[in-house]
Amino acid sequence: MWLLRSPGVYRPQSDTWLLIQALNDAGIPGGARVLDMCTGTGALAIAAAVVGAGHVTALDISLRATLAARFNARVRGLPVRVERRDAMTYRAGRQFDVILANPPYVPSPQGDLPRSGSSRAWDAARDGRALLDPLCVNASGMLSSGGMLLIVHSAVCGVETTVDLLHKAGLKAAVVARRTVPFGPVMNGRIPFLEEQGLIKAGQRHEELVVIRGDRRDDQP
Repeated sequence: MWLLRSPGVYRPQSDTWLLIQALNDAGIPGGARVLDMCTGTGALAIAAAVVGAGHVTALDISLRATLAARFNARVRGLPVRVERRDAMTYRAGRQFDVILANPPYVPSPQGDLPRSGSSRAWDAARDGRALLDPLCVNASGMLSSGGMLLIVHSAVCGVETTVDLLHKAGLKAAVVARRTVPFGPVMNGRIPFLEEQGLIKAGQRHEELVVIRGDRRDDQP
């Protein structure tokens, strides 16, 4: 998939393609309303539109990402609305049939989220869960009855934590895809920190990426 990517915009990588594969495997109803959170170049939003979504809303806090995603959707003539919004505080006021999320999840020695710069696309506080946790808590309220959430992140951040949070939010949740990949430059640069925090084992140089699916039961209010 060819995509325009401005400097500082997250380049689609293994996690992006794994989530697209999970989306294709799951299938979505024709005409589905889809929300793509932390869209970056818009790769996931475009993939959803291609497989039959009726309308896709894509969000990113980065202006450069927003402009790139708009361009990538428009040149393909796809029904994607791109908004510059913070996924942590987003309240849709409406519900979606499918929510896709590839949020920043790399543990960082910095306790706070960066406010600017390319690191905003991956840094997620010391445990990597600064965006994952609110997404898990809020997703249920944004899903329509029978709706589906697909979220991707590294196992370094805690797979069971995500599954437990989704369960507590009233969703059925399970891992539906896995892939082991070598550390990229950011993770390689943080090996001492990750080992000190007990997030990786001594000598570990690979991470497992996981896609976790959450389903809103038809009997939820």
